[in-house]
Amino acid sequence: MGDYIRAYSVSQFQKTYSLPEDDDFSKRKEKAIKTVIDLSDAYKPRRKYKRQQGAEELLDEESRVHATLLEYGRRYGFSRQNKTETAEDKKAALPMGLSAAEKADAHEEEELQAAEEQRIQSLMTKMMAMANEESRLTASSVGQIVGLCSAEIKQIVSEYAEKQSELSAEESPEKLGTSQLHRRKVISLNKQILQKTKQLEELQASRTNLQAKYEEKKKTLTELKSYSEKLDQEQAALEKIEAKADPSILENLRALVAMNENLKSQEQEFKAHCREEMARLQQEIESLKAKRAPDGGEKDLSGGEPQGAPTPVMTHHEDLDRRYNMEKEKLYKIRLLQARRNREIAILHRKIDEVPSRAELIQYQKRFIELYRQISAVHKETKQFFTLYNTLDDKKVYLEKEISLLNSIHENFSQAMASPAARDQFLRQMEQIVEGIKQSRMKMEKKKQENKMRRDQLNDQYLELLEKQRLYFKTVKEFKEEGRKNEVLLSKVKAKAS
Repeated sequence: MGDYIRAYSVSQFQKTYSLPEDDDFSKRKEKAIKTVIDLSDAYKPRRKYKRQQGAEELLDEESRVHATLLEYGRRYGFSRQNKTETAEDKKAALPMGLSAAEKADAHEEEELQAAEEQRIQSLMTKMMAMANEESRLTASSVGQIVGLCSAEIKQIVSEYAEKQSELSAEESPEKLGTSQLHRRKVISLNKQILQKTKQLEELQASRTNLQAKYEEKKKTLTELKSYSEKLDQEQAALEKIEAKADPSILENLRALVAMNENLKSQEQEFKAHCREEMARLQQEIESLKAKRAPDGGEKDLSGGEPQGAPTPVMTHHEDLDRRYNMEKEKLYKIRLLQARRNREIAILHRKIDEVPSRAELIQYQKRFIELYRQISAVHKETKQFFTLYNTLDDKKVYLEKEISLLNSIHENFSQAMASPAARDQFLRQMEQIVEGIKQSRMKMEKKKQENKMRRDQLNDQYLELLEKQRLYFKTVKEFKEEGRKNEVLLSKVKAKAS
């Protein structure tokens, strides 16, 4: 019964938890399967020879089997060692005491072996011709190989040497010992280890880059948080400035802006009038000059008046020049006055721009409220994660205690039932354990009640704060309404005064 309970406990434990050995096995399982598959692909049989198209067809099944095995580098029949031995060595190796019948059997075996060797050599010659043709290199292929870079040439040479050694090993497997095969496998596995090490270094470099990017983003987040706090402080200062602002300054600024616009329009009109007047005067001057030239010549020839005497036309021309200069000086003074007004208006504009408008303040407030809500949601989620982790950790501790208690009961049950005294002691220990569990439960119940009372207190405080918030919003709304009424009354009073 105890073995059944233990097996059931183990099965229930394995459904939910796993040992470190099981985790290591599951992690290494895929890698081991991939390694076995790679080794199977690396050492799978490969076709090395091919029969010529013009070769004669093999009729018997044994010859076809021999030919197929030879195409894959395998030899069937006598070993290479027996093939290399000469007939004289075999005769010398025979015992001296053999009978004539045994010598005849040995001689017949040698003849069969020689015939088998001759047949294998004939099959090999029919396939080696194809292999030799395929292994020839043309001048163009040599040029292409020489054109490669040195690194690729070295790699190709090393791969060729490996393939050549593999071919020689597969052509004569009986010559290779287990140590040599093991060495070749170790070399192949070392190459795979180097490749995996290189991949690991690349992944570590990528991880380093990602870690640097993470630190940079974290630094940027810290700067944004500090900037947000700075904006909060500036917003509070601007709200204070706005509360202390004088409405008369704003009215004066509006009057100055209207005056500036009026002066600009007057300047444009005056410029247009001056241009028209100057064009008219220029036209009169030209017409007077045209009239003066022929009239003046006739007077000089007939009447004999002196040329330097002033005429009414010249007096009118001087009067026009004097009026033009006066208007020009007047325009210069107006421009100076306009420039001074423009400087004053620009200074007032800069002062106004330094104070954010109500729409901008409202927009800042909305953005900060959104940011606060996002931070609050993240904080709440993180707090829930911490609470879940602590709960699961406590659950794990209690389960470990329960498992240890059951194991101790299971281990000591058979010994406790052996004698009445041990059984009584075992029962007393069980009663003590039950009493300890009851006390622990009472402590947890007490802690639960305390947390519940604290939750109720916090809930009451939260409701009080909500009531204060509603009262605050109501007061702010009433204050805004009264401010609006005050502005309306002020505008009416100013309208009546003007």
